[in-house]
Amino acid sequence: MNKLKSLLVAAFLLVSVASFAQTGNVKIGYTNANYIISQLPESRQIESDLKAHSSQLEKELQNKYKDYQTKVEAYKKGAPTMTDVVRADREKELTTLQASIEEFQRNADASLQKKEQAALEPVMSKIQKAIDEVAKENGYTHIFTAEALLYGPEDGNNFTDLVLKKMGVTPAPKGAASTSPSAVTPKPAASTATPVKKKK
Repeated sequence: MNKLKSLLVAAFLLVSVASFAQTGNVKIGYTNANYIISQLPESRQIESDLKAHSSQLEKELQNKYKDYQTKVEAYKKGAPTMTDVVRADREKELTTLQASIEEFQRNADASLQKKEQAALEPVMSKIQKAIDEVAKENGYTHIFTAEALLYGPEDGNNFTDLVLKKMGVTPAPKGAASTSPSAVTPKPAASTATPVKKKK
């Protein structure tokens, strides 16, 4: 749904800009911010930091899950000889642990997203500044993101290359592999424990 809205907004903007093109004062360009980020030296450090943070969270998550599994197995073995009071207490403990694991997973996802945004914010500001300068220097009146472009020439990365050069980065050869920082969200191990059911 969000992608569709973006495309509709992009289409509206392109049509609006096209209506001004008749004056002859419009010069349209587009660029790819994700590609630019992947070419910057700091992107490697950002990616390394995000992976380290992700690994730390994943390790903590796995430790929590192992503790949960151990207590589930202990509950299964001891359940037949437990009193109703003890059984209810163990079931409550396991339910609490399970909820804690789920909450940790949600917080880990949010933490990774927040860290990624904080790391990319100064980089995006730097890129925006370069885009503004290159656009003014080359007479561009409108710059779109490549993701919002509905139609354009195949070799439309010229503006992107100009931005990279403005930032002191030599553009990678066409077709060369590149990487961009991305958060790796830790995922819990698949659960093999039988859900605890309270005795009725």
